[in-house]
Amino acid sequence: MLRVVAVLLLLANLGYYAWTHGALAMFGMEPARFSEREPQRLLQQIRPEVLRIDKDAPAAPGMPASAPGS
Repeated sequence: MLRVVAVLLLLANLGYYAWTHGALAMFGMEPARFSEREPQRLLQQIRPEVLRIDKDAPAAPGMPASAPGS
């Protein structure tokens, strides 16, 4: 029984490797690239250039402060 599980896991890993490296593209099974995953999200952004992250900024009123050490 353990041998069957090990063989199935090996086959699953080989299949995943082949899929992620494009070996199954001829069968129409190719993973989306990082830039192709959610293009609609990029189109929904409103003025992303004004986004600024202030690490030391105080919390906004009504927002709980982060716990120390997290």
